[in-house]
Amino acid sequence: MTSASRTQAALEEFIALLGRDTVLLPDDDQHAYLVEWRNLYRGRTPAVLRPDSTEAVARIIQIANNHKVPLVPQGGNTGLVGGQVPSEDGQEFVLSLSRLNRIREVDASGNSMTVEAGVTLEAVQQAAENADRLFPLSLASQGTCQIGGNLSTNAGGTGVLAYGSARDLVLGLEVVLPTGEIWNGLRKLRKDNTGYDLKQLFLGAEGTLGIITAAVLKLFPAPLKEEAAFVAVHSPEDALALFNTARAQAGTMLTAFELMPRIGVDFALRHLSDTRDPIERRYPWYVLMNLSTSQPDASPRRLIESILSGRLEAGQIADAALAESLQHSQEFWALRHGLSEVQKHEGGSIKHDISVPVASIPAFLNEALPAVEAFLPGARPVPFGHMGDGNLHFNVSQPVGMDKAAFLALWDDMNRLVHDIVLSYDGSISAEHGIGRLKRDLLAEVKDPLELAMMHRLKDSFDPNHILNPGRVLKTD
Repeated sequence: MTSASRTQAALEEFIALLGRDTVLLPDDDQHAYLVEWRNLYRGRTPAVLRPDSTEAVARIIQIANNHKVPLVPQGGNTGLVGGQVPSEDGQEFVLSLSRLNRIREVDASGNSMTVEAGVTLEAVQQAAENADRLFPLSLASQGTCQIGGNLSTNAGGTGVLAYGSARDLVLGLEVVLPTGEIWNGLRKLRKDNTGYDLKQLFLGAEGTLGIITAAVLKLFPAPLKEEAAFVAVHSPEDALALFNTARAQAGTMLTAFELMPRIGVDFALRHLSDTRDPIERRYPWYVLMNLSTSQPDASPRRLIESILSGRLEAGQIADAALAESLQHSQEFWALRHGLSEVQKHEGGSIKHDISVPVASIPAFLNEALPAVEAFLPGARPVPFGHMGDGNLHFNVSQPVGMDKAAFLALWDDMNRLVHDIVLSYDGSISAEHGIGRLKRDLLAEVKDPLELAMMHRLKDSFDPNHILNPGRVLKTD
């Protein structure tokens, strides 16, 4: 049986299962499912399948397995490494989880919430807030990204410092395996020491071992008081000194610590509407830090003022602006969350989602910044991100006036330069965005051979026909 005939036979069964109205064919409007946010990948598909239940997902996978046709799971299509976009050959079916969008339960007393994979992150946050609770995962794309994708890529965001990444926020999972079997692991237990923690196999696996259809998420007490400060510093060393002081004095009240370069702030002010410079004078680096507490007798305002005044007297910060209202705080965060978007307006941007030990961030930047500028004079590095947990988005915007295509042709060489420096500090080439298609070949170069072999063994064991997201994370024959 040819590949084309297998595809056609599977398609007919998918339509019979789901109905024509929930299957998008090439003559329908498939565009939103085929193009990645950065426009690095544009795929084709025989059909976009849009089930609305776990049982329908299971049946889809059984059909795909029987006919040996590949499936690409997709949530909000906000991924940044191409893992959710079908290949250009037009043979992979897109399995959209967007219609699995029910919040099954909010258990405020047990500090948990059970949601389906297609619920947007913002809807999860709002449901928690309605119950006077907090779900702390926070991303710039939270209005569009979906929780299944967040968990499948082990999303990070701005709350990792205090709450951990996505895998730390999960109590239980419901997963459809490549056989079509449904594993119901939707447990609320905080302690369960009965063998392997199977849910961790699927968190961060990018849909290659199974399809997450629902999850039990951890909730936290809603903060009663929050304070934000936009702080100017002369160097990453001063930013690190401020972080160490803030962490020592504020402890778990320090919930975010973000580093931004002046060029990034300039980009944001230039391209985002309704923005203003928080600090009148220009400085080379800035920190956005948040303190929050659920304790009614605590005073994060006094604490943040004490931290900043002490560092100002010591000469480790140059200036600071404290948020005087919720709107003022939101303005600070709008600058930070807009840093990825605004780089599009400056031409081509070569991306690096890296992490190094927190204490090594100044040394890494002091080495990587001149190395990039020596490699390509006029290049505009824009390193920003989650300094408190060691994760930086070391993006490089093209030189002014350079041809965009010529700049992007340097992607692999630029990656190699930056990643070699990252690895010299025992860092990671993918801190929170995953591997997908973009970094698959890089993974094979940097991963320990035994680790890579174990990953292949897991893939072959769970998905012997390689129908789930083939060619993502791991190379396939």
